[in-house]
Amino acid sequence: MKVAAIQTVSTPDVDQNLRQAETLIAQAAQAGAQLVGLPEYFCLMGHRDSDKLRIAEDAGAGPIQQFLSQMARVHQVWLVGGTMPIRAADRTERVRNTCWVMAPDGAVCARYDKMHLFAFDNGRERYDEAQVLQRGDRPVAFEALGLRVGLSVCYDVRFPELYRALGDCALLCVPAAFTYTTGRSHWELLLRARAVENQCYVMAPAQGGTHENGRRTFGHSMVIDPWGEVLACCEEGPGMALADIDLQRLAQVRMQLPALAHRLL
Repeated sequence: MKVAAIQTVSTPDVDQNLRQAETLIAQAAQAGAQLVGLPEYFCLMGHRDSDKLRIAEDAGAGPIQQFLSQMARVHQVWLVGGTMPIRAADRTERVRNTCWVMAPDGAVCARYDKMHLFAFDNGRERYDEAQVLQRGDRPVAFEALGLRVGLSVCYDVRFPELYRALGDCALLCVPAAFTYTTGRSHWELLLRARAVENQCYVMAPAQGGTHENGRRTFGHSMVIDPWGEVLACCEEGPGMALADIDLQRLAQVRMQLPALAHRLL
């Protein structure tokens, strides 16, 4: 199975962002990708966190969800829809950072709400997602083309216990909008660690560039194999990382070094 990790540089303009995503999804499908992943906040990188509240949709209805369904159906791909803001069920002034997965017929096959909320303060940069976001409460995996695929989002990658809770996955998806500051030190390191310890492929679509709001995201969308080798990487700017998921390679790694079978906890 060929997968594509799409990279965008999203703006405060939702329509512009959807057009950018549509172009890249079409290019991925034309290149033979059967599973395509969008980055975190593919639909909006606003001037302030509260902008997410303005475009938030109810689960099951709204133009951004319709867009994802249409793209999956038109291009006949499994689409991991990065993230978008979904209103919390308790109707508080916070939203869920939600990753929808659409099947090739356009139907929703999975929903994951980001569980771990990012906070950072180095004296110069300060960020706290919990001001606007309500965290999710359960791990989610789905089946596609005979593979178990685990979902996570950005800051989740720092919590290996989440990936253990997803079970035996052939592929882990990590849509993200990693800051440049943390990304240059930890992004590839963490992704390769998750691939090696779970002996599976990792696909990480990311935001990558300087946004209109002045924020710089690290990019380096990539696909990594179960041995920790980076198979494809898109460093900065709109584009994609395209690679094959090789089940023979997956089986070989697990046979040669059966670490998963040796687990005691």
